[in-house]
Amino acid sequence: MASARAADAPDERPRGDLDDELIGLDPDDPETRAFAEHLHRMQRQPPGFTIEGSLAGVEQFADSANRAGGLRRLLAVVVVSLILLGAVISIWYYLGDLVAVFFD
Repeated sequence: MASARAADAPDERPRGDLDDELIGLDPDDPETRAFAEHLHRMQRQPPGFTIEGSLAGVEQFADSANRAGGLRRLLAVVVVSLILLGAVISIWYYLGDLVAVFFD
């Protein structure tokens, strides 16, 4: 029984998503939770030299583009469209060269 009371003490509970920077803020407040998620995203550093790290970077870009609005969202759409257009053009030219090599 004494161990159950000791585990319920505020100092013994796991801290969860709130960091030391958020001490004194209400953990149930939606703005506090959003700020804690923002801090977690800022402090997380996945390795960029692996495929998983690269995909995590793409996921972070997509998430931030979805959260953005107005001109920033439009700029993100334009950047992604230009990247995809460049990939399609380079694949088109590569396939053209490949066909020319095999059928000429």
